Amino acid sequence: MIKNYKDLEIWQMGMLLAKKVYALTKKLPKEEIYGIVSQMRRSVVSIPSNIAEGQSRNSTKEFIQFLSIAKGSSSELETQLLLCVEIEYFSREDIIESLELISNIGKMFNSLIKKLQSKLSTV
Repeated sequence: MIKNYKDLEIWQMGMLLAKKVYALTKKLPKEEIYGIVSQMRRSVVSIPSNIAEGQSRNSTKEFIQFLSIAKGSSSELETQLLLCVEIEYFSREDIIESLELISNIGKMFNSLIKKLQSKLSTV
């Protein structure tokens, strides 16, 4: 039974992704601390944060809205990771686990949003 956001598997995976991305960004050049490092960290922190905030609201409609924001942040993060490969800050192997997590979280977003939307339409 879901008592709060910490019980949601999608939030737990978002937290794991955040830890992985923080570890990855520590390897980036120091001159990127206010550039791509900062942007990637904001994006990844936004994922579990928006899940938590949305689930803590007392409205299914608001939860869906916050899940959509978190989903957008995951796409933003994926783009930033791929850019880091393109500009040779990371190899594809460096980011493969993070990309797999993003993919799995994306599927979970789609499923959860669809489930919540169907709940709204039956009310």
